[in-house]
Amino acid sequence: MTSAISRVPRMSSVISKAQKLALETWNVTSLGGKESELVQKDGTDFEILTNSAAFNTFFEVSPVNERVTYLYLRVPSNQFGALGKISGGAPSYCTLPRSTVTVTPDSAVYTGETVNLKCVIESDHNLKPKPDLRSEPAGAALTGNTVTLTCNTTLSTGWDFYWYKNTLDSEIKMTETNSYSMKIDSVSDGGQYWCRAGRGEPVYYTQYSDELTLSVTVSPKAVVIIRPDEHVFRGETVTLRCDIKWGRNTEWTYRWEIEQMGQYNHYYNQYHQHKNTVSRSSAQELKISHVEVFHRGKYSCTGQMDTQSSQRSDAVALTVSSDEAQAAVRVSPQPWLTEGHSATLICEVPGSSTGWMFSWFRDADHLSDGSRGAGGSYTLSPAALQHTGVYTCRAERGEPAYSSHSSAQPLWVTGVSASVHLVLDPSRSQHFSSDSLSLSCDSAGWTVRRYTHTNTQDCSAQTGSTCAIQSLSTSDTGVYWCESESGEKRHPLNITVHDGAVILESSADPVIEGETLTLHCLHRSTISSILTADFYKDGSLIQNQTGEMNVTTVSKSDEGFYYCKIEREESPHSWISVRASSPPLLVIGVSVGLSVFLLLLILLVLLLRHKKKKGVKEFRTYPHCNVQQTSAPNRSGISQMENSTLQSGLLH
Repeated sequence: MTSAISRVPRMSSVISKAQKLALETWNVTSLGGKESELVQKDGTDFEILTNSAAFNTFFEVSPVNERVTYLYLRVPSNQFGALGKISGGAPSYCTLPRSTVTVTPDSAVYTGETVNLKCVIESDHNLKPKPDLRSEPAGAALTGNTVTLTCNTTLSTGWDFYWYKNTLDSEIKMTETNSYSMKIDSVSDGGQYWCRAGRGEPVYYTQYSDELTLSVTVSPKAVVIIRPDEHVFRGETVTLRCDIKWGRNTEWTYRWEIEQMGQYNHYYNQYHQHKNTVSRSSAQELKISHVEVFHRGKYSCTGQMDTQSSQRSDAVALTVSSDEAQAAVRVSPQPWLTEGHSATLICEVPGSSTGWMFSWFRDADHLSDGSRGAGGSYTLSPAALQHTGVYTCRAERGEPAYSSHSSAQPLWVTGVSASVHLVLDPSRSQHFSSDSLSLSCDSAGWTVRRYTHTNTQDCSAQTGSTCAIQSLSTSDTGVYWCESESGEKRHPLNITVHDGAVILESSADPVIEGETLTLHCLHRSTISSILTADFYKDGSLIQNQTGEMNVTTVSKSDEGFYYCKIEREESPHSWISVRASSPPLLVIGVSVGLSVFLLLLILLVLLLRHKKKKGVKEFRTYPHCNVQQTSAPNRSGISQMENSTLQSGLLH
């Protein structure tokens, strides 16, 4: 008689070790000793055919060659006589442990006694599975990153996983999967971790995993460095570098981001193309060979080490000027000075002060004096006549070098007592446009030259040593001087031509210290003093409502830029310099005369003493000679020998 085997679920959930073998290699034997037949169908289902009709019969299914693995199937009492089938694939199996029952007491007992029965299960391995705990990434974790713990088992689905930190009593999380991802916010997230699995009610737990120590290190912060500067000009080469201060030998890869600054309008497409290039870069440095306006933005970066990242850098703004750099030269305190004084030329790139190297030129000749040209300044101390000239500078930075040449800056050094003078008519530094001006050198062989705007040239209306300009224009503004055929320059004067209504009348020459400085404000329509003018020095009002301003006993502190103003009309600014006073010629003559007289007097005294000693010596050596003739000179003057000696001394 054939009995049916009931359909039962797959039993892998209670098996400690899983293995699937080809079913045709298995035998099926009833525990009652009756043989049964195992039939495999389509690789997923199988049938057990048996002649057993016993109630609650169990069958053992074991490999053909080794009888160690069993599958337990129970025959329900109401399913006799039909062919049954178990679905769900090949059966799972377990190796059964050996059990021993002990009875205490182990002798005969009587009714009413207490008997203890103890079942001891012995096995070559622990029945409870033990998970294997791993972390990703392995090793030290960086704050700000995510660490994933995985509790590896050979268990099937349906298990929950429990996570513990520092002690086995402190459960921190329960998950339905065998992985647990956590954000590492601080170093305190490090420690010892364990896991185990469990299911059912009450919960059946596996063993705890071995301890896993998670080390946490503060994540380094990336820093963006921009060279040569965060503010650059069109055409420069820019290098952005992502620096990470990390004491370990670690290979980082890098991620870059750029945030838009303002509106790009005409550069929209170029900007987004550049943004894509930046986001794809994994290099430590970004190099922009020819920077343009659309490259501006806020750049930031992070470092990537396997699955972990550094802290993101602060965003650093790169600004790009729409113009190319333009170096400029200025002179402090002023470009007109007297020999012996000091002046400093300063080279600057407006809007930028970082990373520039400077070179200096005078009249297009390179100045190799590095001590004077250090940094962005060139100092003349003391200034001499040969320092007069047109100065330019060159600013450069970056690799390859990006350079900018300045416009020209004239510097004029006037002698204390000029041997050649430039004479002006009318004699003032400011002139109205359309007026006439005559300039002449007071010595033959000298011509008038000038520097206007950017170049040096001869006077356009030169006749001999005189330059006569019949109708001035603002383009005639500049510095004029006398120059010899050998190139010597003397007596430079600054001339300003103004097309406005008001000019300041002041001398083009420096004021002598101790003298009186007189200023007038002239109007184009009247060429006369304006009685209600205000006078200013270095931007501050010093005298108002007057047509003339006087500064008595001028001193060095009176140097500065002066101008006058009436209502809305303002004159150009003129630099008025103060020269130290020279001693009067009469005083010099008297001083020299007294010095010569004293020198002659000293020489006479010395000669007389010498003569007296000589006469005594002759008397002692030649006692037969007349003493009076030898030692007493003629009262009419010095002897002929003495006179000859004195003249010789003066000549020498």
